[in-house]
Amino acid sequence: MFEEHIIRRIRWYIRRLYSWFLNLLMQSYWDEIEDCKVKVFDKLSEKAEKVLEIGIGSGPNIRYYAASNANLTLYGLDPNPKMKKYARKSASKAGFKHKSFRFKQGVGEAIPLKDNSVDAVVATLVLCSVSDVTQTLKEIKRVLRPGGVFIFLEHVAAKDGSMFRRLQKLLDPLQQRLADGCHLTRNTRECILKAGFSGGVEIETYSMCSFPWITRPHIYGLAYN
Repeated sequence: MFEEHIIRRIRWYIRRLYSWFLNLLMQSYWDEIEDCKVKVFDKLSEKAEKVLEIGIGSGPNIRYYAASNANLTLYGLDPNPKMKKYARKSASKAGFKHKSFRFKQGVGEAIPLKDNSVDAVVATLVLCSVSDVTQTLKEIKRVLRPGGVFIFLEHVAAKDGSMFRRLQKLLDPLQQRLADGCHLTRNTRECILKAGFSGGVEIETYSMCSFPWITRPHIYGLAYN
């Protein structure tokens, strides 16, 4: 019993040290990805009045929505109910009225919204960690109205057969354990292309220069329902 307690404490300290170290080193990554986020959110139409963001967390993206449409209602989906107060605080800071931001507890594989109920769905650095990418994309298509748009920004697997891809495969199990289920080797680009968005898909590729280099390949773009 005592040994198990020691092991749990050691694991807790390792996770805490890892989180601190990663946050310190990733500042350059967040600075660089800011440019990508600006490009992504610029594609959000002023006509989009109901928007769902999957994996909203504490709401770091909410500030990007305020400029798009004063009449926008934002649904923030997250599996962790404790994120609600932080996300609502971010929404208030960004200028959202209380009724214009609605937190929904849930996962991408089972979105708690009706069919054809939103104009746009946004996911940034989320599809790497959902349990089932294919099911999540099906749910996104279900809740999008006809003509609606899925806006995404994700890190993806490196090119098949490359040394970089082999290294990602080697580190993937550790990444999943330490980074809340984040996968390094997901072919998210192919999943989106095969999801059957009837209006077409536009995908841009981007290679990040900053740490962590293991997640260097990124994609961003639009998929039309």
